[in-house]
Amino acid sequence: MHPRVLKEMAEGRVRWRSTHNGSVKMCVTMFFRSRFLFLLAVAALLAVLSLSLQFLHLIPVTQPKEDGMVAKTRKRILVDLYTAPPRLDPIYEAYQYCNVPNKTDRGLEGHAPPDYKLLSVHVMIRHGDRYPLYAIPKTKPPPIDCTLIPNREPSHRLLENFIKNKNIASACQLDGPLNNIALLPSHTVCEMGELTQIGVVQHLLNGEHLRDTYVKKHKLLPDNWTAKQLYVESTGKSRTLQSGLALLYSLLPKFDWGKIHIRYQWSTIFCSNSCDCPMRNHYLEEEQRRQYNLRVKNGLLEQTYIDMAKIVGIPTRRLRAANPIDSLLCHFCHNVSFPCTENGCINLNHFKVIKTHQLEDERDRQRKKLYYKYALLATHPILNQTVTRMQQIAQGKKEEIFALYSAHDVTVAPLLNALGIPDASFPRFGARIIFELWKNGRDKRQNFIRILYNGDDVTFQTSFCSRRKGYSKQLLCPLESFLNFVRKDMFAVFNSTNYYDACHRRVF
Repeated sequence: MHPRVLKEMAEGRVRWRSTHNGSVKMCVTMFFRSRFLFLLAVAALLAVLSLSLQFLHLIPVTQPKEDGMVAKTRKRILVDLYTAPPRLDPIYEAYQYCNVPNKTDRGLEGHAPPDYKLLSVHVMIRHGDRYPLYAIPKTKPPPIDCTLIPNREPSHRLLENFIKNKNIASACQLDGPLNNIALLPSHTVCEMGELTQIGVVQHLLNGEHLRDTYVKKHKLLPDNWTAKQLYVESTGKSRTLQSGLALLYSLLPKFDWGKIHIRYQWSTIFCSNSCDCPMRNHYLEEEQRRQYNLRVKNGLLEQTYIDMAKIVGIPTRRLRAANPIDSLLCHFCHNVSFPCTENGCINLNHFKVIKTHQLEDERDRQRKKLYYKYALLATHPILNQTVTRMQQIAQGKKEEIFALYSAHDVTVAPLLNALGIPDASFPRFGARIIFELWKNGRDKRQNFIRILYNGDDVTFQTSFCSRRKGYSKQLLCPLESFLNFVRKDMFAVFNSTNYYDACHRRVF
């Protein structure tokens, strides 16, 4: 072949090879670039997935201990968005105390094994939401209307009929001073301590819930119930009488005012004819001294009172004596602005400091046990009445199978303390504590109790039926344990064997 042709062929091969090598290099470059972008996208996706799984608590996480050591890997628990925050959150506790009516709020009342029969129910309630008992001097009182208006929230489906039956309600039998009390709140400007519409609705809801459980499900009271099947007591305050009537109205089937008999209880601790107890008064005085000592140690609280007194324009001592938290809670629960003067406004920080001190005081009360001793002596009469009625019903008595005590925070709080329930919160508006008496269907000689506080089963938190005492395998608490506690064990702390001796034996 001609040399020139061979040369051109050689030059063409070289050009083709160079072009081919360039194309290969370009393909390789694009391949690795695409692969890098792909891996980057996968890595980002995995990172997002990992964070999502951790947020949803579906994979284990390892947390370091305080000393720097690595703790054991454990599965994280899914956090409920509505889980209660720490107990010392004053705003959360204040909302709990207000107990704004919630139609979805239910409880565990009436729950027992299928072969158990409900024999009786004993209920103690705190009255519903009320107007303050104290006023902050030189400030406008919270503008709350205490008349009942069905189309004003919060309301209840039975509220309108409850109001219409006001005149018929006069047919119910009321003992002594209760006859002089209005059966419904009615002032356009609330009076001190008057029940509000919120308070009425709270107990209409309580009664409705208990009716669903005890009347509809367990048939405790028939449609033709009689007055003898009820036992009702109330103190001589309009807020307790009206709260009790609201609960009964939504509880009882085929409600008949003429069958209602409400007994008057002159004592806020329901001690009836057993109120003579010098040592109870002694422990109450000691408890009040403890409260005072804790308060004077709280510098932040004292400074808060000083600041509030300057705003109001009165001496600090006078402001403190006015118990401002009572009025401020009314503002808080009804979403009304805190009081203002020309010197400024009481604000949420003032409220939080006072409420936080209240919570700290409750914890200190649990530790010092002075209030516990007071509570044992204060509540023995009502507990003894309850356990006696339970015994009689267990033996076949068909009367007073539903008992209702309409009371105050100073009634419910010592009762919870005496039962030894350590984590019970301070009684909110509309609080309820319930004692249920059950019979074992297989062995009719065995009777049991359940105790519930605001719908929570606290039976095995009590001192006489705690799981530490061997009741871990029991479904319910034996009535005998409750009986022994009321008749004997609750006096052991006083080195006594009966109520009279514990009340009169001086230990100081």
